[in-house]
Amino acid sequence: MSQTIANPDVYLHVRVIIGIILGLSVSRLLNGVSRFAQHPLRNKVFATHLIWVTFAFLCVVHFWWFEFYLTSVHLWTFELYIFIIIYSSLYFVLCAILFPDSLAEYSGYDDYFMSRRKWFYGLIAVIFLVDLVDTAIKGSAHFHSFGIVYPARNLIYAGMAIVAMFVSDKRFHLAIAICALAFQVFWILRAFSTLQ
Repeated sequence: MSQTIANPDVYLHVRVIIGIILGLSVSRLLNGVSRFAQHPLRNKVFATHLIWVTFAFLCVVHFWWFEFYLTSVHLWTFELYIFIIIYSSLYFVLCAILFPDSLAEYSGYDDYFMSRRKWFYGLIAVIFLVDLVDTAIKGSAHFHSFGIVYPARNLIYAGMAIVAMFVSDKRFHLAIAICALAFQVFWILRAFSTLQ
């Protein structure tokens, strides 16, 4: 039986689980990056991988920032709570894919990234599609406040990610990583530099 809750303090409760999951995501990325300083000769840096790490870090921090708008949700259900947990968990899985527990089976991050690209890009596509639902949950006015750029951005990210799953050219992956990071910075500065 689904129980609806109309209590303004519920979001404070939901924020705790979001904070835990996203904190683990940031921790995964920071631990992974610190390995380059700890063991510089063990696995050399792969530029495309490192750009996607930066992109993921920025996305996780941005997610934590824009989920403030969940305060506009006045009626919480268990289904909505689970949706938010799953959405934030997608970021953790993305970060875990960027930095696996071991690279023993691979020659380095370039080999690892290219072999796991379907998982990585598949998650990117899912995240940007789920984000459309998340924004809609915050209300029609909130969704439309970003204009046509917002849904176009998400669909382009998802579409490019799906294409990237099947492309093996490393130059292509470097190019889309640079474009994705640049546009993400632009988007954050354009639409989310302040919370209102």
